Amino acid sequence: MVGERDMVKLFDRNIFIMMLAIMAGFVLITYFVADIAHQSQIQQLNSAYTSEIENIEQNNIYFTSSFLESSVILDSAREDRAFGNYHFDLAQLFYTSALAEDNETKMNTYKTNCLVNCTEALPEYYNANQNFLLASNHFENTKQYTNFSSYITLLSLYVNLSNSGGRLVLLRYNATMYLMQIAEKIVYEEEGVVLDNATELLDLFNETMMAYGGELGTFTKIQDEIDEYDIEGFSPIREIS
Repeated sequence: MVGERDMVKLFDRNIFIMMLAIMAGFVLITYFVADIAHQSQIQQLNSAYTSEIENIEQNNIYFTSSFLESSVILDSAREDRAFGNYHFDLAQLFYTSALAEDNETKMNTYKTNCLVNCTEALPEYYNANQNFLLASNHFENTKQYTNFSSYITLLSLYVNLSNSGGRLVLLRYNATMYLMQIAEKIVYEEEGVVLDNATELLDLFNETMMAYGGELGTFTKIQDEIDEYDIEGFSPIREIS
């Protein structure tokens, strides 16, 4: 027969085994719960990281697209300005030739050529003005796709350049209008070629050309700053956050 002491020992052993099993089960459950929580955190971090990477890549695409589009519009504005300048310079040449001519027929030819080239210059300057302003807006909007201060600074320079270009061609547009009106007043009289009552227009033309010279200095300065602005490895294709 099993003695009372043996019964107590058996009972204690069973209790110990049961407590040990409970503790082991608790540890296992705690481990699995912790593991599940850990895996959940990892998934959340992966999801957040993936979302962040996708946002960065999306901004890269938007930045590249917006920067290139802005640059194309700016180049178009510069091209329009160049064509406008070409016709304006010709108009001035024919104007001075008309004033210096002592033959009425040749004078009228030069006068006509001056007016024709002024007419050709006006729409070029108008288009250039519109494109410069459009480029400015596009460069400004491009800033939202980057957090790099150096890129934002460079974009600000392009905004300033575009705005200056817009003012530049507007001044030249006005000067062209004045030149047309002055050229129309060229007449041939017995004493030779004269300007009929063009003093006020000449003053307005000269004032406008002086303002143009000042703005041209600003435009050139900003362009030089852009050319000298060194961002190592800068490229609109580069990854940009």
